[in-house]
Amino acid sequence: MSNYRRADTPGACYFFTVVTFRQRNILIDDDARVWLRNALNNTRKRYPFTINAWVLLPDHLHCIWTLPENDYDFSVRWNGIKRRFTKSAKDSLHKPEWVNASKQKHREGTLWQRRFWEHQIRDDNDYQQHVNYIHYNPVKHGLVKAVREWPYSTFHRYVKQGKYPANWGGYNLIQDEDMDYGE
Repeated sequence: MSNYRRADTPGACYFFTVVTFRQRNILIDDDARVWLRNALNNTRKRYPFTINAWVLLPDHLHCIWTLPENDYDFSVRWNGIKRRFTKSAKDSLHKPEWVNASKQKHREGTLWQRRFWEHQIRDDNDYQQHVNYIHYNPVKHGLVKAVREWPYSTFHRYVKQGKYPANWGGYNLIQDEDMDYGE
């Protein structure tokens, strides 16, 4: 059995990557977004945390959380989020033919990869690099040509707060406004 070593600093800030099982493109569907939002909100009621940055892509998500100062257990939070999402989505998205002996043993569904990737943010520079990575990810994956085109991201909140210009991570805003799209 693998013995994974997780960070355990109370009150720390963490970057996460969570991926759907078999990288299924399910997360930006209307129902899936509602189920995920509900799972997040219900989990946060019992196990509070702050979402600093977020991007939701079709088959995975990236985010940065800050945990309460006396708490380091992000695993219980992800377990709650995944479990609640799976319960909501089971009738629509569960694939019984994908359940193997390992999935049965671990009482897993067919919506999420078993593990997730985490990184403890070390300093302000590390934080900013990960926030930039999160917000630029839809462009990196070829889903849009400019960050501002992707609706499932905290980038828009960052623009409103003045932390990014609206044309960060994409084509020039002024040039775009001057384009004639034949409309």
